[in-house]
Order: sequence, then structure tokens, then C-alpha cells
Amino acid sequence: MAPSADTLRNLRVALVHHWLVRMRGGEKVLEALCQIFPQADIYTLVFDPNQISESMRQHQITTSWIQKLPWAKKHYAWYLPVFPLAIEQFDLSGYDLVISSEAGVSKGVITRPETCHICYCHTPLRYAWSAYHIYLQAVRSPFRRRLIPFVMNYLRLWDWVSSSRVDYYIANSQNVANRIRKYYRREAAVIYPPIVTTHFGQADAIGDYYLAVGQLVPYKRFDLAVEAFNQLGRPLLIVGDGPEYSRLKRKAGRNIKLLGRTSDEKLKEYLSRSRALILPGEEDFGMIAVEAHACGRPVIALARGGALETVIPELNGLFFENETVASLAEAVVRFESIETKFQPRLIQETARPFSEDRFEREIRDFIFEKYQEHCDHFTVCRGDYKPQNQRG
Repeated sequence: MAPSADTLRNLRVALVHHWLVRMRGGEKVLEALCQIFPQADIYTLVFDPNQISESMRQHQITTSWIQKLPWAKKHYAWYLPVFPLAIEQFDLSGYDLVISSEAGVSKGVITRPETCHICYCHTPLRYAWSAYHIYLQAVRSPFRRRLIPFVMNYLRLWDWVSSSRVDYYIANSQNVANRIRKYYRREAAVIYPPIVTTHFGQADAIGDYYLAVGQLVPYKRFDLAVEAFNQLGRPLLIVGDGPEYSRLKRKAGRNIKLLGRTSDEKLKEYLSRSRALILPGEEDFGMIAVEAHACGRPVIALARGGALETVIPELNGLFFENETVASLAEAVVRFESIETKFQPRLIQETARPFSEDRFEREIRDFIFEKYQEHCDHFTVCRGDYKPQNQRG
């Protein structure tokens, strides 16, 4: 039996997210959690109100002392070594339920034993674990290249120790569940993130371009896309910004346009009119792939990570096997030879299982079940137990 909305709304809930400076995939998940828990307070290291949705700004938002440091909103990554210290300073002792939205250090908050802590994990600390060598190789400064291994060694130790502070894990994909098992030795339920599939639709006509979307950071391998399309000479649009923007801009040929950040409406237009979406690197889950499918457009993806859970070869996309320019270029040529086989309406059907309604239902059921299970371990949760905000 599904829990009623009132059951969960009677709890005092804290949502913890690493930083709120941009509306990306993790922030969209947090926004969905805010809708499920309208009474929740939000805790985050750094907050930029100009970059966050109106619905999240309606919640009480508490930031860490990093917020007051110079240029923290834009250059928060400078303060990475002190993130663990800052996240541990949040006082969450007044909450019945804590949900950490984790891709950085959010799960490291300290809670009371009777507080149920559930972590929705987008990925374990990426730059310390799965993408460590990619990030290290991308660092240009010799001094930073020597310093980073010491910082990451410390962060790995803290990250592993703090993983035990979570009572229950949710992973955004089987790919991330495997990482949690590998790095934390913990099991995680898989609940795919919410995609508002009804907000996307087919275009009247398809343009003569391919599209790549995301934060321009090393592990997403936009450099492969740029080099492959330089060789192919096909038009490629890249939507997004990040530390790799200038380098990619210098490498891009005339057939490639870097558009920077764009509005949600413009992105939907680019997606719906593209020949295909290119995913050149390993994604944790890859919400943008499902959004492309919701527009009826196929995806050409590296055969790793979250794409293996969303892309069905020759139904809604194609894979390329190796993380190389040659492999990606070959996949694009292969796609063009069978492009007419892809049916937009069939592609759209593959996006429906990732809907927002499905996410809300699965999250509610999981949290209700695990909260009750957690309470059963404490004598305060026997017949006379009431959530903290209902105690006399």
C-alpha cells in the first residue's frame, strides 16, 4: 500500500545537496524531492539564487560558511579540500528524515542515531574515484598536478569513512549502484531520475546537425566529439559551458559551433530538430539521453555507464565501443547508413518508463518503507512514537 502524502508531510525533513549554483541533472532531482516534501528545509555548501528554480527558492535554504568566501558562487571548486569540514558543520539534530542528494560530499552530514538518513546518489565522489585519472591528466599546472594526488588521497579516505553514515542508498542507475558497491561496499536500490517527458515533443522538421549537451568537463569527453566531427566535416552543435570551453573552441573546425548555456526552451528545440544526440563520454545515468528520446531523436553513445540502461541499439540509438575518435566517427557513419530505420514515435515510447510520476511513486514507497524499518530499530519508535514536530 502506497504511503499517503500526509504520512510523509508529518515528518521534519532536511534535503542536503552539495551546491546549488546551476540547474543540472542533480538539481532537477532535488527539485522533484522538493515537490514530494514541500515542508523540507534545504542545506547546501554554496547557493546562487539567480541560477536556481523558483520552486526551490520557496524552501528555507541554509548554506555553509564557504558561501562567504571570495568568489564562492562561481569558483566553489577552489574550496574542495574543505568541503568535508563544511558539510559536517550542519546541525540536523532536529529532523526525522534526512535525504542527501549526493555527487560530492552531501552524504557526509552527521545525524542523530534515530534520524533516518537516505542518500540518493548520482555518483560517488567522481574526481576521487571513477574519473580521477581523467581529471588529473586534464590539469595543466605542474604545481596542481603534484598537489592533487595528496588532496584526493585525503578525500578518498574521508569519502569512504563517511559512506557509513548513510542508512539506506538509492542509486540513479545500475551503473552508479555498481560504483557504490565497488567503492563503499554498500548495496543500493535503483530509482531512475525523473524526466518530465510531457514537456518534450517531436519537431515538424529535422535539421542537418548533430547535437552534444552537457557541462564541458574532462570526463564527458567532448574533445572526442570535436575531433571526430572535425574529421567527418558534419555540423555539430555543442550546448553547455565549463572549464573545457576555451580549449574545445580552439580545436573546433568551422562545422562545429559551441553555443554556451541556453534556455530550457531553446534546448528542447535543438534536441527535437537534431539528427541525433552524441554522448561521447561515460554518463552516470544521462538524463539528456532520455530527454532526446522524449523528442523522438536517437542517441549515439559510448557503450558504457548509464547509456547501457537507456539506449536500445537500432531502436532509439547506437553504441560505439571504444572511447576513441575513430570509434565515434565510425558510429556516426554507420548511423547515417540506417538513419531512416529510426521511428520517432517508437523512440518516444522508450522514454515513458522514466517519467516524473514513476519517480515520485517509487521514491515515496522506498522512503516510507525504509523510514518505518529504521524506526523499528529504536525504542522511541514504538507505539507511542510521534515525529519530532508532533511531540509535546
